[in-house]
Amino acid sequence: MSAEPLEPTNPRRRPGYRYGRWAGGADPLAPPFDVREALDGIGDDILAGSTPTDALRRLLQRGRDGLQGLDDLRRQLRRRREQLRRSGRLDGTLEQVRELLDQALEAEKRALFADPGDMARFEEAELDALPSETASAVRALADRQWKSPEAAQKYQEIQDLLRREVLDSQFAGMKNALQNASPEDMARVRDMMADLNELLSKHARGEAGQQDLDQFLDKHGEFFPDRPNSIDELIDQLARRAAAAQRMMDGLTADQRAELGDLMDQMLGGDIGLSAEMERLNQQLRAARPDLRWGGDPRMQGQEGMGMGDATSAVAELSDVESLDRQLGQQYAGAGLDDVDEELVQRALGREAVDDLNNLRRIERELSRQGWLQNRNGQLELAPKALRRLGATALKRVFAQLHDGPRGDHDIPDAGAAGELTGSSRAWQFGDTQPLDVVRTVRNAVLRTGPSSTGVRLTVDDFEVVETERRSRAAVALLVDLSYSMELNGTWGSAKSTALALHHLVTTRYPQDSIELIGFSQYARTLRPAELAGLDFDPVQGTNLQHALMLARRHLSRHSDAEPILLVVTDGEPTAHLERDGEAVFMWPPMPETLALTLAEVDRATRAGVAINVFMLGEDPRLIEFMTEVARRNGGRIFTSDAENLGEYVVSDFLKRRTAIASGRRR
Repeated sequence: MSAEPLEPTNPRRRPGYRYGRWAGGADPLAPPFDVREALDGIGDDILAGSTPTDALRRLLQRGRDGLQGLDDLRRQLRRRREQLRRSGRLDGTLEQVRELLDQALEAEKRALFADPGDMARFEEAELDALPSETASAVRALADRQWKSPEAAQKYQEIQDLLRREVLDSQFAGMKNALQNASPEDMARVRDMMADLNELLSKHARGEAGQQDLDQFLDKHGEFFPDRPNSIDELIDQLARRAAAAQRMMDGLTADQRAELGDLMDQMLGGDIGLSAEMERLNQQLRAARPDLRWGGDPRMQGQEGMGMGDATSAVAELSDVESLDRQLGQQYAGAGLDDVDEELVQRALGREAVDDLNNLRRIERELSRQGWLQNRNGQLELAPKALRRLGATALKRVFAQLHDGPRGDHDIPDAGAAGELTGSSRAWQFGDTQPLDVVRTVRNAVLRTGPSSTGVRLTVDDFEVVETERRSRAAVALLVDLSYSMELNGTWGSAKSTALALHHLVTTRYPQDSIELIGFSQYARTLRPAELAGLDFDPVQGTNLQHALMLARRHLSRHSDAEPILLVVTDGEPTAHLERDGEAVFMWPPMPETLALTLAEVDRATRAGVAINVFMLGEDPRLIEFMTEVARRNGGRIFTSDAENLGEYVVSDFLKRRTAIASGRRR
């Protein structure tokens, strides 16, 4: 049912509604499409190091349970392509003409053998001297006065076969329609092609409309049983077949192509008007659809020969399969599922494949419509609620890895209650972790609903929390190495997952804290969470820890009233630094100047009371030597971790330090 408002006849009355049968479109009562499973699949790839764009593409390629992905559809296409290539040879028409010619010559020689005259012997000699090439032999016999009626009939069958096959390669279904065609039938074909060329010329000039198409089909509809709905659809059908016919010719050997071309010229040579109209039609179709594949060997490898019409149909389907394979591959700039032609999918793979394609499109569309993915400056990003879900997933995995000892560190009993009670309460707000004031909460519910024998029902608006004095705050800076070696060593995915987990922990469990994510390779830069989720490693050389420490100190100095926490995740020693002009300089092994400038930043952090904890993803002796010096100067701690345990180490260390801050102890 659908409803539309009615204009009120009385302005004092409220509008009414008229109800009727639902006219189509999305069902307004259908539940929202559930894309959470798809989102989790994307999240898994992002946590493993992929960008959202690559993760979405991979999801669409592999599909889901019960839903074929693009790779499944392409596998079906490859099987169909091999079937088509083995369906037959392209020289079947030449083979049929040769067979009819041999039959005609055999019948004629039998008739001549019965004639004892010298002329009969002379004609036998002429027949024996015919060229070996089929087309040349057929041309040489064009004006012959046949002695055998059977031979004359076979030769006429050659002309009829060529006429039907040539026209069938241009217009599907002509072969059967022109069986034993009369001169009047061929005249109708010629008239149809003349009118068709005129219609296409008017369309190219922008002068043809639907009425012109209807008039054309009313006159020549017998040649177009599918009756196209528009001139463009008509052009698509004709151009697709004309391009396939050209590819079919290209698939023949040079000798076969020359012979078949000669035979076609002979067939059309007797009808100059038809030949000219066919040439004009092919030129117009090429101009209208230059994007089609108008040449190239289709590499047919079958055993049985196919006629020109059947071969053209097979090559046309093969061209469709190849075009669809490129569309499903999505390996070109700006690729999207909207580029995939449903009609091609239907023809090549059937209705079930179309349904799978539409479901993939729906997943892609609903991820954006429901606010999980968003486009930012041409780049696909996770929306805030998707980031929260991804961060929660990353944090959950980290907690699942924690051993029995530190496992309880994330459940801090006094979280949010480090300050002294003030004796007052206030309404609960999102992110509050103070204890609930149970008495005031229940009182609010009773005042709102009144006494009831069924009990008290609480809503979010009823909750109040106990106010405490200002709690200790922390300012957190997490420095993540983005250099190319992180990808080479297989640690980039773990670093990204760890950063997202820590960011989610801080923003949800400690909303009063301030966290900044800083990525560094040749240069350092601050990262938004959405940017981090969509970030790939930097394919450049350089580990500029000096620049990263500079940005971290700026962040921590902006929150001078908070306790500083500085964490570094890296797999290599510093190999780049900033010059006075701000340009980065890279060298490996690192220059003494790079190490000295980096240690100078460490000393500045130390004087500011900032402890640096470093998580090393590797056991390179030079890295260990440098980080040992960092720990000696700064007093922070150095952890050696593998990629699998990185999240556990970083989050555990943060929780221990955060608990110490809340209890008034600094670590």
